[in-house]
Amino acid sequence: MKDVYERLREYLDNLGSGYPRTESRVEMRILKRLFTKEDAELFIGLTPLLETPEDAANRLGRDPDETSVHMERMAKKGLLFRHRKGDLLRYSAAPFVVGIFEFQVGTLDREFARDMKEYYETAFGNTIQSFKTPVLRTIPINREMVSKWPVAPYEDVLEIMNNQDVIAVAPCICRKEAQLNDEACNKPMEACFVFGSHARYYVENGMARYINREEAREIVIKNDEAGLVMQPFNSQKIGGMCSCCGCCCGVLKSLKMQPLPAAAVQSNYFAEVEEDECIGCENCLERCQMEAIDIVDDKAIVNLDRCIGCGLCVTTCTTEAMRLLKKPDAQLYQPPETGAETYLKIAMERGKDLLSTG
Repeated sequence: MKDVYERLREYLDNLGSGYPRTESRVEMRILKRLFTKEDAELFIGLTPLLETPEDAANRLGRDPDETSVHMERMAKKGLLFRHRKGDLLRYSAAPFVVGIFEFQVGTLDREFARDMKEYYETAFGNTIQSFKTPVLRTIPINREMVSKWPVAPYEDVLEIMNNQDVIAVAPCICRKEAQLNDEACNKPMEACFVFGSHARYYVENGMARYINREEAREIVIKNDEAGLVMQPFNSQKIGGMCSCCGCCCGVLKSLKMQPLPAAAVQSNYFAEVEEDECIGCENCLERCQMEAIDIVDDKAIVNLDRCIGCGLCVTTCTTEAMRLLKKPDAQLYQPPETGAETYLKIAMERGKDLLSTG
């Protein structure tokens, strides 16, 4: 029989953007750091669907009381997602990304960060954003940035904030990892958002703090000023939104590896330069996280194969020469309605069975 950690790795490889093997087996060091053998055995018996400890225990032939205690302990360690509604607690297996890794933002240390850097560079970085259905999407801050209407509410960052009843802000796990690896940038650390039940989980686990809509809007504006790309989870019902830099963010670094980042990110917008208005100030050159802009003959030129439609080049253009345009109707992408549908689509594209257990 296979070692429990290898079975755990195989199971995690079915979820989200996967959990591939490496020659160095750094991925196993990470799993052994996070999971006890007992944690691993329980995890591979669960699914990404929420269920009560009693239901899980009955299905797995375990003691309900012991299972309840164990699942809550794993949720506090960031290994299971916990959904709380009144007194009802339900849990689910989480993918490694977006999920378990992000849930370690409060406990990440230098050794773990070093292992994650090795894992990303040798295997994991190639799996993120490498399928037709991305984990995250890039959207503009607000609809006024886009020259062609309408813009759906789930594609407008400020409108997303207006529609949330529960908001929390958390440190960026990617920038924290870079900091621990002595590769920190100067971008804001507390900059990523979680909503609803995800916000409650983060706050209950000490990973985030609640904020109101006005503070959320203020942070979004500061993120834009700092040159961060806003990337919500790729679904219409959004549980979280990252604020990403091209130097630290695993998703953006993975996008840079793609031959056509614009296609990989599934953005519905692209930047265009009004040549007569452009003065070649190079503000956009410095802010573009995808290296999609060049200055030729003192004019900005956009490489549409690399432009991900974030709008960072638009918001600080001193002459308003830059603008975002909506892609033709035939090229528009509509994200799945829920996160569960997103992960199901990714699993199908990867040839994985999302609901299989170990």
